[in-house]
Amino acid sequence: MNTQEPRHRGIYLLPNAFTTAALFAGFYAIVQAMNDQFEMAAIAIFVAMVLDGMDGRVARLTNTQSAFGEQYDSLSDMCSFGVAPALVMYEWILNPLGRWGWLAAFVYVAGAALRLARFNTNIGVVDKRFFQGLPSPASAALVAGFVWLAIDNKLPIRELWMPWVAFGLTIYAGVSMVSNALFFSGKSFALGRSVPFWMILVVVAAFVFISSDPPIVLFGLFVIYGLSGYVMWAWRWQKARKLQQRRRRNGMD
Repeated sequence: MNTQEPRHRGIYLLPNAFTTAALFAGFYAIVQAMNDQFEMAAIAIFVAMVLDGMDGRVARLTNTQSAFGEQYDSLSDMCSFGVAPALVMYEWILNPLGRWGWLAAFVYVAGAALRLARFNTNIGVVDKRFFQGLPSPASAALVAGFVWLAIDNKLPIRELWMPWVAFGLTIYAGVSMVSNALFFSGKSFALGRSVPFWMILVVVAAFVFISSDPPIVLFGLFVIYGLSGYVMWAWRWQKARKLQQRRRRNGMD
């Protein structure tokens, strides 16, 4: 007997309005990249990330989840966190690398498409506490954060090594999206649940910390998050290895 509740087939305005706004921010990033306004393009991707994080939570809070919303959100994510970051990075610094530049951008786009397809087919199967592979918004934040950081701090993008750093970061972000590393999802934190007063102070402190220097802080935070899955992967592998060695020793005794 199937006890799973059927998904609503209706189209709800509120969550899909946030999704549309995220889609617009991604499209705006592409337009700004074409106009050589790369800092604005990078900021627009971060705006899309915030809006994308809100649509799902709004849908759950208002009980307006729908199959349409899920598919619309995925298509929006492909534009905002797949095509837009790759195009911004390519137009900004990967272009001088020739075919290596657009190949890196394509690896990122393909990784985002495969990541979203796998996520859609694994809904209800994987542990909701973790993402399998680096989520596409975090990957986009790595790429856009690097662009924003470099422009804001006037890094020497004309130097020979800079395009190759961007190349490596773009490949890393693209491959990480289709890896099997587990990244904390944060879905276990419910917005409707009451929290202690100190949690509000932590949120305020986080806003102050980020506003002190948004490009450096945001890029640093997403670098840490982008490495966290592999650190957890290595820790679990080491733990399993030690457990296996202990069992072998016990078996020999």
